[in-house]
Amino acid sequence: MLFVLDVGNTYTVLGVYPTAEDAPQNGEHGLALSTGELIAHWRISSARTQTVDEYGVLLRNLFAMSGIDFSTIRGIIISSVVPPMDSTLREVCERYFQMRPLFIEPGVKTGMPVHYDNPAEVGADRIVNAVAAFEKYGGPCVVVDFGTATIFDAVSAKGEYMGGVIAPGLGISAEALYTRTARLPKVDIRKTAKVIGSNTVGSLQSGLYYGYIGLVDGILERIVAENNAQTVVATGGLAPLIGSGSRFITNIDELLTLEGMRIIWDRNALHLRKKAEAHKPEARKA
Repeated sequence: MLFVLDVGNTYTVLGVYPTAEDAPQNGEHGLALSTGELIAHWRISSARTQTVDEYGVLLRNLFAMSGIDFSTIRGIIISSVVPPMDSTLREVCERYFQMRPLFIEPGVKTGMPVHYDNPAEVGADRIVNAVAAFEKYGGPCVVVDFGTATIFDAVSAKGEYMGGVIAPGLGISAEALYTRTARLPKVDIRKTAKVIGSNTVGSLQSGLYYGYIGLVDGILERIVAENNAQTVVATGGLAPLIGSGSRFITNIDELLTLEGMRIIWDRNALHLRKKAEAHKPEARKA
C-alpha cells in the first residue's frame, strides 16, 4: 500500500492506494509502484502541537476503522505547506511505519517544468495539483484549490507550470467579517435560494457565497483568456459548493491532490529503478 499525506494549513487529507504486491522495493524510501484506485481517505485537522505518539494513535485508529494494517504500507509520500509539522510527521513515519517518507520538495522528480521566477517559492500542493490536472485532463488547464487560501494555477498545453494567483479563502473571509464587526453573527457558508436576503443571516450567506463566486469567476475569466485553458478543475473542501456555481469550472475533483502525489510517487519509483538498473554490473558491461 502507498500512504499519501496532503498537509494543509487547516486540514490534512490522508489516503491509501494499493501497490503491486509483488513489486520489488527499491531505494531508501522502499519505492513500489502504485496501482488501482484510492482505497481509503480521511480529513483531519492540521494540529501543529500534536506529538509523534498522538499522531501514531490517530493513524492506527483510522487505519483500523478501514481494515488496513500498518505492515502493508510499502511507501509514504508527503506534500506539506506547514514546515513546523514536517519533522513530526517524518518521525511518525520512521517510528510507526519503519520507513522514511518522500517529501515533495526541490529535487523530487515531478515531470513538470516550473516557469516561476523562483521555483522554490511554489508550494508543493500547487505542483502536485498541476501534475494531476494535466495527467487527468490535459492542457492547457487551470486548477482552483479551495483551501485556507484559494489558489489558481495555470498549466500550459505542453504540461508546464506557468504560475497563478493566490486569494484569501472563503473561510478566512467569513471569519474576518465575524471578528471585525460588532453585531454580525458567525454563519455557515452555504448557497442561498435567492441573492437578496430577507434577514441578517441570509444576507451574510448570500454575500459570502455570491461574492466569492464573483471573485472566482472574475479571476478565472482573465486566466482563461491568457492561458487559452480548455479545462478548469476545482479541488479542496469547498470545491463542490463554489464549483457548482461557477461559469468557468468544468470539473470538480476533491481528491485531485492525492492523485497528484500518487503520480509523482510512481515517477520517482520508475526513476530510481532505472538508476538502479544502470548501476548493475551487467548494465555497465553492456
